[in-house]
Amino acid sequence: MSGRTVLLLAAAAYEADPEGAGVDAGLVLRAAAAAGLGADALDAAERAGLSRGPDGRLRLPGRRRLYEAVAPDQRRAAHRLLAAAATGERQRSAGLLHRSLSAAYPDPALGAELAAAQDAPHGERCTALAHAAGLADDPAVRAERLVAAADHARLAGRPHRARELLGQVGDVAGSDLVRGRAALVRGLLALRDGPVADARESLLLAARLCAEPAALEARLGAAEAAWALGDTQGYRAAVEHGGRGRPADSALTAFDYRVGMAASLGARAGVGRVALRRVVARSAGEREPSVLLRAGAAALVAGDVEAACRLGSRALAAARDRDADAELPRALELLAYGELRSGRHVRARAHAEEGVRAALAAGQRNVLAHQHAVLALVASLDRDVDTVARHAAAAQHVADRHGLVQAATLAQWALARADLARGDVARAAARLGPLVGPGPRRGHFGIRMLAVPCLVEAAVLAGEPGGAEAAVAAFTVWVERGHDPLAPAQLARCRALLATGDPATAESRFEESLARHERAGGDFERARTLALYGKWLRRTRRPARARTVLRDALVAFERCGATVWAAQAGAELRATGESAAGEPPGRLAELTPQQLRIARRVAKGDTNREVARRLSVSPRTVDHHLRNVFDRLGIRSRVELARLVDRTEP
Repeated sequence: MSGRTVLLLAAAAYEADPEGAGVDAGLVLRAAAAAGLGADALDAAERAGLSRGPDGRLRLPGRRRLYEAVAPDQRRAAHRLLAAAATGERQRSAGLLHRSLSAAYPDPALGAELAAAQDAPHGERCTALAHAAGLADDPAVRAERLVAAADHARLAGRPHRARELLGQVGDVAGSDLVRGRAALVRGLLALRDGPVADARESLLLAARLCAEPAALEARLGAAEAAWALGDTQGYRAAVEHGGRGRPADSALTAFDYRVGMAASLGARAGVGRVALRRVVARSAGEREPSVLLRAGAAALVAGDVEAACRLGSRALAAARDRDADAELPRALELLAYGELRSGRHVRARAHAEEGVRAALAAGQRNVLAHQHAVLALVASLDRDVDTVARHAAAAQHVADRHGLVQAATLAQWALARADLARGDVARAAARLGPLVGPGPRRGHFGIRMLAVPCLVEAAVLAGEPGGAEAAVAAFTVWVERGHDPLAPAQLARCRALLATGDPATAESRFEESLARHERAGGDFERARTLALYGKWLRRTRRPARARTVLRDALVAFERCGATVWAAQAGAELRATGESAAGEPPGRLAELTPQQLRIARRVAKGDTNREVARRLSVSPRTVDHHLRNVFDRLGIRSRVELARLVDRTEP
């Protein structure tokens, strides 16, 4: 029975944080020692399933079933032992919680003491407040504590538990302030995992009912919902609410953020940039993840992408340090998007892939959609079109259900960029035209200008430059506002493409673009400019100069991992009379690396199933790629493919 007592102590210890990854081994062992149990009891408990993880914490499968199987007086006795063993300031909250679990209900004094304890992670605070609510004899106090517990569950990345606690509040929501706090928690939950229009309404209600600073948090949340919806006017209305008079020093950062964002979306971009830079500067000693994330958003809008990445890294570290699992997906989203904007696509992929895992764990489908959109954009550099389409579809699915215009715009941009990479310029132009131009299908106000260079490239190469001229006029105004350090170089490239009928002007603009790239960085965009310049030089019958520029483009694409675009640059280079090192000659150069591997295996006589086994893919994937190979090479059978490979690669 001694081993079973240790198991019961471990199961009871889990009640302090039911969803935690383990319990404090020292606490359980001290409680066991106080009960007179020795090492033999621990050995028996380990044989019955108790284990110690790599982090030193105890784990017990089936703990809930064991806990509920014993009599209530035995459970209370276990909690009394744990409460007595929870010594020291760091375990004060756990001690109070175990005292509450061993006490008779209600006990308002103990409940008040438990609710007042602040020195615990969000998961433990949630549990403590939920139990403190049960100890209250006043329905209004109970409601207040349940709402506070729900907020800590949200911050701990446990949205289901947060919604469950809010559901227990029922009709007795207490004062307007408590109702407002409940609306705030509901709105913030929906902002990460639900229709953002619903989230905005809940947050606006919270802003009306709450006092400061909760009302400010609600207004900023409503502004974030409007941003996700692509509602410019709604966003400005939310951030401008509250007056423009100078606030107290403690609220200056939030004031500058509101003023800066509102001005940046209007005609006062310079004023907005100055205010947003103050927000970034004041974040130097900040440790609160949500404040760091807001400063990162300010840095992006102000055009300081490097600062945004640094703030994303700091927010990620702060969220991990503070047990704020709800902020992890957002910090990774900021990092992935910042690295994408800076042209560091490999890092963007790493952060987005981690962000997908974090968003799934935290139940944040809206953030998950944005991570898939970033992965689709990154995949448009170095993966086949199926990978791009898979990530874009995942983003679009959630975006359509929850009204995420920003995620949908990024997904469509990724598909268009994949079309450009494989030379389907007409399809790319058809995708981008509605996003960039006016009309009901217009893209997100914070994203659509970033897609203009792709639209110009697609329209010009498709022989329809007229549709791009209006977009370049709008892009010029946006560039002058300083929102993106790479944009001036891209604007010069756009003007070069539109001036191809004037060779002197086109060449001057291409050279200007390359000079600006040297100052601003961004290897991928510089490589695209080189590739387009080289293509133009070749078509104006200057093959020697074109070869030099295209070699640089090929190397630049390879350096930043843009293999799909490197293949296109290699094809242009061969058209000048030079073969790119390591590339297949002839028509096989039109294939992607995966298509080429499959074509070579099929040409040797392998069946689809044999190819799939050799390349570690499914037979359906081989079949799909093989059909694309046939279409691209203009052949109809495996025999024709074998002959072509034999002629091309004897």
